[in-house]
Amino acid sequence: MNVVLELAFLFFVGSVSGWVLEVLYRRFISSANPERRWINPGFCTGPYLPLYGFGLCLMYLIASLEKHSIIDSRFWNKVVLFAAMAVCMTAIEYIAGILALKVIKVRLWDYTNEWGNVQGIICPKFSLIWAALGALYYFLIHPNILSAIRWLSQNLAFSFVIGLFFGVFLIDVAHSVQLVAKLKTFAEENDVVVKYETLKADIRRHYEATAQKYHFFRPLHTDRPLSEHLREMRSKFEKRVKKNV
Repeated sequence: MNVVLELAFLFFVGSVSGWVLEVLYRRFISSANPERRWINPGFCTGPYLPLYGFGLCLMYLIASLEKHSIIDSRFWNKVVLFAAMAVCMTAIEYIAGILALKVIKVRLWDYTNEWGNVQGIICPKFSLIWAALGALYYFLIHPNILSAIRWLSQNLAFSFVIGLFFGVFLIDVAHSVQLVAKLKTFAEENDVVVKYETLKADIRRHYEATAQKYHFFRPLHTDRPLSEHLREMRSKFEKRVKKNV
């Protein structure tokens, strides 16, 4: 089967599965959500996170290279494999985070309070979590992924669903770019870095205070201009000149 179709399928599965994982993590585990509310992660409106889509493609490719390993010990072969997954996922996380900070002046997540963090974007704690997820993927998911790919090769009609997903996804991204442009303009005009999660939480509180229905799939949707929320929250954002980002 075409490698591009395989990776498109993996991106689809990873993006949706990662979104579910993030929603559950934020709801039941994250210390940043003491109220234990349901939070829609990421910029997109729909239920998908591209970072996890790229991550699953990468894990699949790394796991597929195991048969070419020059390490004789099965144990150390697995250790190197999971370490490679952790390093690659951490690299993806860092690239995504630093691009958001440097290009659109938005902090998508904040590890500033975590030990050993680098610019609040990556930290040892979450690199270890990536390693654990890599092991989980290898033992529990990778065999099923291989079976799913074999199934896909025999049912190519399902590629229509993948195409539909990417069609909706690209429209969603185009809409999100408009929001990103507004955040970037505000950040540059005020010389700050916008804390994305803080902004979403503030908009949620606004809806609760005014007894309005909050839009889970549109966390930045508001009954007043987004610029008003941003101006009111200006003191909560990072001064770029002080943080040197």
